[in-house]
Amino acid sequence: MIDPRRDVGEYMDIAGLNCMRITHVLETHRNEDIVTGSPKLKALTGCSILHGRSLPFKYGEGIAEGDVISLGNLRIKSLETPGHTSESMTYVLYDKGSSVPLIAFTGDTIFGGSTARTDLWGTKEQASGTLYDSVKNKILTLGDQVILCPAHGAGSVCGAGISDREISTLGYERLTNPDLQLSKEEFIAKKKGELLETPYYFERMEAINLSGTAATGGPGCPVAVQAEDFRKAIGAGILFDTRMPASFLAHVPGSYSIWLDGMATFPGWIEDHDKPIYLLTDRDEDAEIAVRYLYRLGIDNVKGYLCGGFQDWLNGGYDTEFMGAIVPDALAGMLSSNKVTLLDVRSEHEWRESRIKEAVHIYVGELEHRISEVPKGKAVACICSTGLRASLAASILKRAGFGEVYNVLGGITAWKERDYPLLYEKMLEK
Repeated sequence: MIDPRRDVGEYMDIAGLNCMRITHVLETHRNEDIVTGSPKLKALTGCSILHGRSLPFKYGEGIAEGDVISLGNLRIKSLETPGHTSESMTYVLYDKGSSVPLIAFTGDTIFGGSTARTDLWGTKEQASGTLYDSVKNKILTLGDQVILCPAHGAGSVCGAGISDREISTLGYERLTNPDLQLSKEEFIAKKKGELLETPYYFERMEAINLSGTAATGGPGCPVAVQAEDFRKAIGAGILFDTRMPASFLAHVPGSYSIWLDGMATFPGWIEDHDKPIYLLTDRDEDAEIAVRYLYRLGIDNVKGYLCGGFQDWLNGGYDTEFMGAIVPDALAGMLSSNKVTLLDVRSEHEWRESRIKEAVHIYVGELEHRISEVPKGKAVACICSTGLRASLAASILKRAGFGEVYNVLGGITAWKERDYPLLYEKMLEK
């Protein structure tokens, strides 16, 4: 097992169905974005946990360059490949009777179409140079035939520009990965210039994953709460509404709008996890998915979800808040008449690549901490690439007392499709 997540039930089920047992867990690095399931698997199975040696893990054992683990007809050889973190490891799978590498589990070292972020230890220059050496001098020398199995895919905050391809090889990456076409000096310069957001929960994840404290328990079973009890309870807690943005236009006052798949990441930007957490979902069964996402982030205090969803809230006659929605044509008209402040909540990388001329930029994850920077005196329209993150941003503004707030449905994607102008970084550099 390599880099298991905290909810380990699926791994146990797979092992049981195949009459197998889990004997080893290999960690490629100390994860920042999810709670590791390694200590929990050890508690359940007695397996060995192996990880890099340069960090003070309080569980498991260190593994060194060249160590070999034999598993039936297979063997796994370890490579020390620091860069993303100081103790990052790559694990190379061989058929037992062959000296030709078959699969490389690269963790957060090399991804499809990209390489790891290098701002989590040392200096960016040191970490970037170390990563370059790990990739060029160790991983790529395994051979073009090697199947690449990284720890993350597109959308991860652990690298910039990760491809959405699910399958790749080292040979394909050697030929097509932009980072691998650079000299060492060019690579370091590119990495030093990368602008990646650092979620507030990274620091908490690092501490948890060094100590192994989250070894017990499992994702809680979400409790259904009737509307009247829900209304009373949420005043002392945090409410995440996992419906899609178009549904959130009418919502429970004070709620955060985080679409269901966004629950895998964005609750980590909301810092006050000591408060009880409540959920409002499209379907009652979505509550279980949301709870699982929160559990992977180390957030366990989910107290319940609104049984019957928002319709039951409306049927009870409880207070309801509204948020505006506009499409690009309406936004263009409001901008031309100076009737709206446009708030772009995409990442720094997206903002620098292309943007609407009139926009103000604050990344959605930082918005609560920088709310004073949002101009007041007129309506605010939030925009991202599609309207998902913008809905979260708009909900944050509503929570902060902003009155006339809009989500630009379809976001920059729809704006471009309607042929409205954008400023591009290359144009701005001229």
